[in-house]
Amino acid sequence: MPRAIEYQRPWLYPKQLEAIFHSQRYGCIEASTKAGKTVGCIAWLFEQAAINGAPGRNYWWVAPIFPQAKIAFRRLKRYLPHELYTPNETELTITLANGAVIWFKGADKPDSLYGEDVYAAVLDEASRMKDDAWYAVRSTLTATGGPARLIGNVKGRKNFFYQLSRKAESGEPNMEYHVITAYDAVEGGVVTLEEIEDAKRQLPEQVFNELYLCKPSDDGGNPFGIKAIGDCVGPLSSGDPVAWGWDLAKSVDWTVGIALDAQGRTCRFERFQMPWNDTKRRILALTGNIPALADSTGVGDPIVEDMQRTNPNIQGYKFTQTSKQQLMEGLAAAIQQNTISYPDGTIRIELEQFEYEYTRTGVRYSAPVGMHDDCVCGLALACRRWSVPTPGAGFLAFYSEMAAGANDKQQPTPQGATP
Repeated sequence: MPRAIEYQRPWLYPKQLEAIFHSQRYGCIEASTKAGKTVGCIAWLFEQAAINGAPGRNYWWVAPIFPQAKIAFRRLKRYLPHELYTPNETELTITLANGAVIWFKGADKPDSLYGEDVYAAVLDEASRMKDDAWYAVRSTLTATGGPARLIGNVKGRKNFFYQLSRKAESGEPNMEYHVITAYDAVEGGVVTLEEIEDAKRQLPEQVFNELYLCKPSDDGGNPFGIKAIGDCVGPLSSGDPVAWGWDLAKSVDWTVGIALDAQGRTCRFERFQMPWNDTKRRILALTGNIPALADSTGVGDPIVEDMQRTNPNIQGYKFTQTSKQQLMEGLAAAIQQNTISYPDGTIRIELEQFEYEYTRTGVRYSAPVGMHDDCVCGLALACRRWSVPTPGAGFLAFYSEMAAGANDKQQPTPQGATP
């Protein structure tokens, strides 16, 4: 005989309830970090499985990577009485008394998500997933007509979640859109105003706007600014190089060399793939006696050391999270102050695709998955070398000014340099 179970939904503040528990098939919820979107959707998925479930029916929680899915798995286990479910720690599943199975999956390999019939799904941190993951999950809902909830922070505009949210916001059939900001969470009582104000003081403005206010930056998560990138586009200069930046090829990447003239205009642009011996010869021939910075990270270290034996003007620059952040912040300052220029085409495309991600250890800069950032790194290295006061490298005016004002304690800042 069936056993009746009394279920009490966890307390949710009004904005949570309205955003998640509605009748539309698809719900897109752009929400602040720590606004309660995860706990609300765990309750929603459990109810879908508990009320509508039956043996053989699958319900999915999908996170960007498998370890993130474990967070929701552990939470649901804490919420449920032990006698109501059977967990599988290896498969990361929870089987309910009615036979329904809730799966917790990672989306880092989208092809592995095809094949099943799924009766309801949650896509957690959807803005950080590959587009193919949504395509795969959507295909699993076809036979069942199952509903889905997509939740996440805002992370630029170049992702399927942002575009889908705009469709929902515009009133597409079967879709509903909601936004929950940090101040909504404060009003709901799940986070304090002091914590939000502290985050506002500590984080870069564009990072705070996305993570807490659900406002995409105008540059779509780009650290340079799309408009600023466009403002720096100009023809390839015919001037003489005063600084080179070299990003060395790794695997399927490109070796990229960019040179700036005395005015900060790109005057040489090289992009090629060659065996290492040919690469070294070409870099040495092109660089000549011009000061240069070259990526000496990993495999680049012995390459740069070998070239330095022939040309000591080539200096190495090792990329770490911190050093890359400093390098990219310098490039961002130069672009936003319009002190450098580069031709339209590959350089501009890579700059526009480049992204930042705020992590607990700092801001991480990189190209999107599957894209290249060789031109960005080459330009950043050239900009860094160009901004270093080097005699004969476009800083004659700087040195003249220093000589003229030798008794002045406040030294002038060279063009392109950060005070």
